Amino acid sequence: MVKDQDLFCNGKSHKMERFLEVCLLLLLYDELGYGYGLIEQLEDFGFSQEDLNVSTLYRTLRKMEKENLVSSFWEEGGPGPRRRIYEITDIGKENLDQWVRILQIRKARIEKLINRYSVKTGE
Repeated sequence: MVKDQDLFCNGKSHKMERFLEVCLLLLLYDELGYGYGLIEQLEDFGFSQEDLNVSTLYRTLRKMEKENLVSSFWEEGGPGPRRRIYEITDIGKENLDQWVRILQIRKARIEKLINRYSVKTGE
């Protein structure tokens, strides 16, 4: 039997970049975040640390910052090296709201497809 994790993000030709952006917006909606902390939290959305490397994450965050979806600043003080901290902007919040509405519509369509398939196959 195929595990759910094997169906996503493992060498598939489709890009998960947009979904990654939406997930990052949601995580940053909840609280400020930094690279490695965000990678750990992305596991809740099906991204494994092996599939999502730090360079992909930072490239996506830089792109989102150019689009004014997030902003960043360097954390001052504290033990250890400085970290870049990210936060969602008002435009990012609007974008997140739009994406959630789009995903709700897509979810309803997918559920209709699955239900129809289940009726046909008796599952």
